Amino acid sequence: MLIVLSPAKTLDLETPSTTRLHTTPDFVDRSAQLIDVLRRYSPADLGSLMSISDTLAHLNVGRYASWSADHAEGRQAIMAFNGDVYAGLDARSLKPAQLAYAQSNVRILSGLYGVLRPLDLIHPHRLEMGTRLDNPAGKDLYAFWGESVTGALNGAIAGNGAEVLLNLASEEYFKSVKPKLLSVPVITPVFEDWKNGKYKIISFFAKRARGLMARYAAVKGITDPAKLKRFNVDGYAFDKRASDAATWVFRRKLEA
Repeated sequence: MLIVLSPAKTLDLETPSTTRLHTTPDFVDRSAQLIDVLRRYSPADLGSLMSISDTLAHLNVGRYASWSADHAEGRQAIMAFNGDVYAGLDARSLKPAQLAYAQSNVRILSGLYGVLRPLDLIHPHRLEMGTRLDNPAGKDLYAFWGESVTGALNGAIAGNGAEVLLNLASEEYFKSVKPKLLSVPVITPVFEDWKNGKYKIISFFAKRARGLMARYAAVKGITDPAKLKRFNVDGYAFDKRASDAATWVFRRKLEA
């Protein structure tokens, strides 16, 4: 089984990592091409492009200026990302064998890096996959990455003998994958909460649940995706009637 996650907008660059193990992203040279494009943007232009504040625009212009293809001083992706998904994953509490599982069985889709292994070193940056950044390959990052993301995932699938790709990424990031070119079928878990008399996806809870499921797989060393139907963390339970072969629905009712 291969699991894909989205990255996070926010980064934790202060909390110490719990491992010294690290790897280098496979697409660093292509990331450098994007950095060259981004360095042409003023803070005002970057703020407009990404719909971010002046403070964030200035911060990231500085990050692009200091970005280097040498990643020896980078930070492991799984330790750097700090959003809701990664709160659920809680990578710093994973044991060495569980981190090794993640390194083999988890991939993080990235606007700047294409595909990351959890222990790949990254530099601070912000570049969402949906950004309409004109580049030598086209009008946006989907054009830039083309079939490269899918090819990298197929390589990881061949490497660990996966029979399924578990999509725990957002729609924005999974659009960089071409499912018809994947060597295995895709299963997408959906997490719903009971609210106002019906089940619905609540973004904050759904993001955290994606991280919790990735953690559940790592802690238990799951290679057979069918065992994920037993996922029962934070009150979620698999709903067979609401699911089909490609979409697995997990639901919960929180006490009022």
